[in-house]
Amino acid sequence: MSSARDDVLARVRAALRDVPAGEDPLAPVYEPPPAPPGDAVQRFVERVSDYRATVREAGDVAAVAARVCAEHGARRIGVPRGLPEGWRPDGLELVGDDGLSARELDALDGALTGCALAIAETGTIVLDGGERSARRALTLVPDLHLCVVRRAQVVATVPDAIRALDGARGPFTFVSGPSATSDIELERVEGVHGPQRLEVLLTE
Repeated sequence: MSSARDDVLARVRAALRDVPAGEDPLAPVYEPPPAPPGDAVQRFVERVSDYRATVREAGDVAAVAARVCAEHGARRIGVPRGLPEGWRPDGLELVGDDGLSARELDALDGALTGCALAIAETGTIVLDGGERSARRALTLVPDLHLCVVRRAQVVATVPDAIRALDGARGPFTFVSGPSATSDIELERVEGVHGPQRLEVLLTE
């Protein structure tokens, strides 16, 4: 028995002779799939639209945001403290989120934020709770969420997103379209546990 065991171990050692010290020879080797061909931003727009979100070109973010809010009858808009001045629309009451209560958030007509990045493959927006993304409550409670996505923030695949977020502070929230669920008859209901409407403002 001992001889057979020694023989097996000897063969294992011989097989692992070329493996560098400290490297696990049994560790799985992950090779991410290649990025799909074509323009990542265009693919992102198509995927987001599939989720019944609206994507708008926004050369002038503030002007487009004001127009979108007017279309939805939204006047009181919550904003994170780090929202750039050039994104702040005129003619609206912008309410800074400095720890607004759930009741105060519910009284808002909508929220205007940025994001950490966006994923073309899945039409997903990633929020990181930072100064532009805001805390998750601001984008969960109001019925309308306007999210500014810069073209440079769009990555091709989920592995690309994970690599881009490596070392960044969270928590991260991955959002694919407005909040929605389906009952046992597969009837889609939107706005159950988040905003009913998601407006993506795509800018340079």
